[in-house]
Amino acid sequence: MDTKQYIESGILELYVYGLLTETENKEVSKMAGKHKEIQDEIVSIEKAIVNLSTSFSPFLSAENFEKIKARLDLKHSKVIELKPANSRYQYIGWAAAVIFFMGIGYQYLQLSETKNQVVNVEKEKTNLQKDIIDLKLKNEQAVTALTVIRDAKNTVINLGGQAVSPASSAKIYWNKETQVVYVDASGLPEPPKGMVYQIWSLKLQPQLTPTSIGLLSDFTANTEKIFAVEKTSDAEAFGITLEPAGGSTSPTMEQLYTLGKV
Repeated sequence: MDTKQYIESGILELYVYGLLTETENKEVSKMAGKHKEIQDEIVSIEKAIVNLSTSFSPFLSAENFEKIKARLDLKHSKVIELKPANSRYQYIGWAAAVIFFMGIGYQYLQLSETKNQVVNVEKEKTNLQKDIIDLKLKNEQAVTALTVIRDAKNTVINLGGQAVSPASSAKIYWNKETQVVYVDASGLPEPPKGMVYQIWSLKLQPQLTPTSIGLLSDFTANTEKIFAVEKTSDAEAFGITLEPAGGSTSPTMEQLYTLGKV
């Protein structure tokens, strides 16, 4: 075996770590005395161990690590009689082994901490995206509200509170040219769970004829309380009733909250 093969065999690492037999130690010492490159490699490994003790980073190739691990498993698989150390390399070896496993533990903790940080960053990112969407929705609602209120072509119909809720109020913004209808429901209380406000376009003559033009769905989410409903062309009055979720085919007059003539 030439010196290169001898160095690459991993026996020098085992020598420095104190894991060789006495016979093997003598053989390595003999080879180091005969070949300067072998002696230089031993010195290099010793320096690496010193660096290892300050950085907690293993200085081993995967192949040599497995060889050392196999030797450790073999030595600890049976009871060993303790003897006084006969080489400074044995002390260095055991210290390096302890530092090596401390390094593995440290790296494992660092990896776990990094994973936790990644999870937290993802949560913060999701929350931020939700906040941005909410702000965008609120901005769109605000723009819609201002556009409706400032449109001079809109006829404004005030709806007053009725017997079931005298304090309630609402406004209808109706463009008779385009037939577009918006409802300002800011004067209505939050509907109970399982209930929804329904908007009615009313014909008063020759008899009262109600036509549903929409529901005020997502009442809580709409912070501006401006709702677009279906178009109407011939309304003589508008009313708002409280109906079961999904709406009703005809208004529940006992739950008439607001009413107003055009």
